[in-house]
Amino acid sequence: MDYNEAKSTLSARKVKPTANRIIIYKVLSEATHPVSLTDLEIAIGTIDKASIFRTLTMFADHDLVHAFMDGSKSMKYELCVAGVHTIGDMHAHFYCEKCLKTYCLEDVRVPQANLPEGFTAHDVNYVVKGICPDCQGKL
Repeated sequence: MDYNEAKSTLSARKVKPTANRIIIYKVLSEATHPVSLTDLEIAIGTIDKASIFRTLTMFADHDLVHAFMDGSKSMKYELCVAGVHTIGDMHAHFYCEKCLKTYCLEDVRVPQANLPEGFTAHDVNYVVKGICPDCQGKL
């Protein structure tokens, strides 16, 4: 993703496209799996952790990122599909207890919860924990 594309996407979601926000958005768009705050801090190197966290919080508030706990005791972040975050586009994640990586399971949909009357779901966190294929081969 180039600078102008990131800037355009942020503007379309009513987020002022500052230099830091564009950098963070670009790094998220290039990630091959959900990333933690620390992962982003290391990948970027020039933006402090507090600024990255504030930006991720803003992105979540504007439905640009999906934030979830994966069992590693740190929040993971990934861009929402097509910039839209809905309960319908929720997919499962897999956390490998050996290599500590989190994988998106795009084809594994989160089961619908039949909530009692009056309850409205906004977000779902569905994480399967175990050993990934790469680590399974190393056992």
